[in-house]
Amino acid sequence: MTQRITVHGTVGEGYEAVREEFAAFVAGERDDYEGQLCAYVRGRRVVDLWAGEGADGDALYGVFSSTKGAAHLVVALLVQDGTLELDRKVTYYWPEFGAEGKGGLTLRDLLAHRAGLVGTDTGFSAAELADDRVMAERLADQRPFWRPGSAFGYHALVIGALTGEVVRRATGRTIQELHEERVRAPYGLDFHLGLPVSREPRFRTVQPMLPTPAQQAVLDTRPSGPHTLASIAFNGHAPEPADLGSLPNQRLVRAKGPASYGGVASARGLAGLYAAMISEVDGKAPLLKEDTLAEFGRLHSVGYDLVTRTHKSFGLGFQATADTWHPFLGAGAVGHSGAAGSQAFADPRSGLAYGYTRRRFAYPGGAAPENDRLAAAVHRAALAR
Repeated sequence: MTQRITVHGTVGEGYEAVREEFAAFVAGERDDYEGQLCAYVRGRRVVDLWAGEGADGDALYGVFSSTKGAAHLVVALLVQDGTLELDRKVTYYWPEFGAEGKGGLTLRDLLAHRAGLVGTDTGFSAAELADDRVMAERLADQRPFWRPGSAFGYHALVIGALTGEVVRRATGRTIQELHEERVRAPYGLDFHLGLPVSREPRFRTVQPMLPTPAQQAVLDTRPSGPHTLASIAFNGHAPEPADLGSLPNQRLVRAKGPASYGGVASARGLAGLYAAMISEVDGKAPLLKEDTLAEFGRLHSVGYDLVTRTHKSFGLGFQATADTWHPFLGAGAVGHSGAAGSQAFADPRSGLAYGYTRRRFAYPGGAAPENDRLAAAVHRAALAR
């Protein structure tokens, strides 16, 4: 296959190898590849690259669960402020949550995916999936699928609705509103939890996964019974299950920006958010103090995930990125991947903040495999400076 994709953008001095790695990866991709790579080191943008017909540095993509990082930065800020307390019971803020034996769960355990509340018995409609408050109301009455606090499993589509309701009860504001006021607008970030109509022309629709026959054979072996925990967590048991891979293509989802999966961002927006979290950016102090960052990055749930049936690691609201994805990162690295292939994280020990987007849904879901080589290249360059 003749490669016709050109890599655009810039890298800082000492990061030339990152551009070479990105170009080498793109050269092996389909001709319709489209994606972006951005990185900051100690608050300075050092990588800003993109490739693909129709792509540029300002293009916006559905970033699926990378949204959770933005949502839980808001929670971390509220804990840092003293507005929320990690070891208070969820019912202190949200009394109705205590139904069906959930009354003893703390905010800490909720953030660590230990609630046992990965969905509802009957699933959600497409309209409900787009509305965090509606999902929270239904989940409050739902019995948990395991004893709360006793184990963990990925609350894929609902964790932002659950933590978001705690935020709303405590502050009178939604996660989306606080993200806009405290993070996105002050830093001018292209990371939206609720995409304004004026920015719609910059959105690039998600394209479906195109697995090879061998890859499809692997996908076909995944447990798919309608009443498995995985099916419940990803709403596969609903009477009319939505196509999860195309959810960001719905204007309703983009407009409401559900805090678990509905964010729209560029790689600049992803990396910029994590840079602001850990570093001084444009003369502004880091959003999180060292002790807050350490608490949210500390391992809380590690081992067998009841939903994905794989090894997973979570801090509080964030994936423990060094254990889950990139073992070359420092202890305490925090971030979140997205189903179509996006990746975003901060590594406080090296000062690295990383963001990656792609348009076509990557096999097999989660952080796209190319993030291993791209993140490693940026990390090597950062350590060499």
